[in-house]
Amino acid sequence: MSGGTHTLPPDIGSLVRLVLAASLIFCTLLPSVGWSAEQASALDLSGLSVDPLKASPGKVVVLIFVRTDCPISNRYAPTIQRLSAQHPGKTAFWLVYPDRAESPEAIRKHERDFGYLLPALRDVQRTLVQQSHVQITPEAAVYDVHHRLVYHGRIDNLYEDFGRARSAATTHELEDAILAAIHGGSLAAESVPAVGCYIADLP
Repeated sequence: MSGGTHTLPPDIGSLVRLVLAASLIFCTLLPSVGWSAEQASALDLSGLSVDPLKASPGKVVVLIFVRTDCPISNRYAPTIQRLSAQHPGKTAFWLVYPDRAESPEAIRKHERDFGYLLPALRDVQRTLVQQSHVQITPEAAVYDVHHRLVYHGRIDNLYEDFGRARSAATTHELEDAILAAIHGGSLAAESVPAVGCYIADLP
């Protein structure tokens, strides 16, 4: 065999170049595909990945963002429980804990202490926070049966400001949003600022 330059037949050379180009495209796209799949879910208290929208087909999905140590968030526990029981079979409520420092054990204790009977998720990657455009605990996000975000914001107007509350709420934004999502109605506002504890380290 001589030491001269060897060339591949044109048809084989074209095939090799095509395979290399396809491999390059696949390797370029792979990280983004994996990122999207990962970002679609939060974690349940057992560490399993859960997408609350896909886990609740045909239902209005209500995400309630809470923290174990937020006093305003904790005061809303009875209201959240009451709303979650109003439309059985039509709504799916989830508690979402966006604080990365809150362990599954701390969340289980929080649920016991405040009588929660709702499934809980740890949004350590802030996936649901970003999807729902929330910044505060407590804050609610309502998705219709087609998984479209129809409302995000306060639960009601009980709190005028941090540490300043009315004797009773006079508007009920979350309840109105749930009814609108169930019956296909419209809302006066798709987002109303919440009062409570800011979610730390938001981008």
